[in-house]
Amino acid sequence: MTLQSVYFNLVIMKASILDLRYKTKDVLKALERNETVSISYRGKEKGRIYPVEAVDTVQAKVSEHAFFASAKEEESVDELMDCLRGDRY
Repeated sequence: MTLQSVYFNLVIMKASILDLRYKTKDVLKALERNETVSISYRGKEKGRIYPVEAVDTVQAKVSEHAFFASAKEEESVDELMDCLRGDRY
């Protein structure tokens, strides 16, 4: 069963826990159609599964990452990694 909101043009598929188990293919098809899936257990809504939004095909460069070049020049990479990892005892 699907519901459609008049205000936001959202389509919500209602599914129970058993539907997730036995009708997983239908739930995945609904997500491919950009529908939100509402999960219920014993008649009460427990959560929702939202479709993944389209991700830009442009990938960020490594040099734009926050960790890149974060080490101080006087600190070696080994010292920095030891500091991040901490004690492993």
